Amino acid sequence: MGLNANMRMELVVQLLLTLWIWGNIRMSEGIWLTLPATGTKCVSEELHSNVVVLGDYVVVSDDHSTLPTISIKVTSPYGNNLHQQENVTHGQFAFTSQESGNYLACFWVTSHSSPSGDVSINIDWKTGIAAKDWETVARKEKLEGVELELRKLEGAVEAIHENLMYLRTREAELRSVSETTNSRVAWYSIISLAVCIVVSVLQLWYLKNFFQKKKLI
Repeated sequence: MGLNANMRMELVVQLLLTLWIWGNIRMSEGIWLTLPATGTKCVSEELHSNVVVLGDYVVVSDDHSTLPTISIKVTSPYGNNLHQQENVTHGQFAFTSQESGNYLACFWVTSHSSPSGDVSINIDWKTGIAAKDWETVARKEKLEGVELELRKLEGAVEAIHENLMYLRTREAELRSVSETTNSRVAWYSIISLAVCIVVSVLQLWYLKNFFQKKKLI
C-alpha cells in the first residue's frame, strides 16, 4: 500500500511539474507584430464574459536611442473603448470582459525613424488563469510548494470548465440559428412553389380566354 501511495504521489508531482513547465512556456510566449508606416494592424481573441485580460506591449528597435512611437486602441465586441494610448513606446492594459465575443487590440505607427518605415512590437497577451497574480495569492494565503501548484491546477481546471460551458452555449446558439434559418428557407421554398403554381394557373386561364376570343379553340 505504501509503495502504491508513493508511486501515485510521484506521478502527481511529475504531472504538476509537467503542467507547470508547459504553463511557463505558454505564458512566456508573445506575439511579434510588424506595423507598416501607414495603416493599422490588429490582434483579436474570442473571450466569454468575466475573463481577466492582461496585456503588455513594447516597441522593439535596433536603434534604442530613437525608438519609434505607436498608438493602441483596445475595444470590446460592441465597440466599447477599453484602453487607448497615443505616442508611446510601451504600455500595459488590463480589463475584465463584460460580454462574449472578439476583443480587438489595434496598433498603428505615429512616428518612426526606420528607413523602411516598418516598426516591430512585442505583445504579451494573457487571459484567464495565465493573467492571475499567483505571487500575491501565494503570499496572501500562505501557499507554497505542492499546495500552490494544486491551486494553479485547480484554477486551470475551472478555466477549462468555463471554456467548455461557453463552447456549449455557443453551440446551442448556433444550432438555434441554423434551425431558424432552415425553417425560414423551407417556408420560402413553399411560398415560392405556391406563387409559381398560381402564376402558371393564371397564365393558362389567360391563354385559354385569349384563344377563345380569337375563336382558335
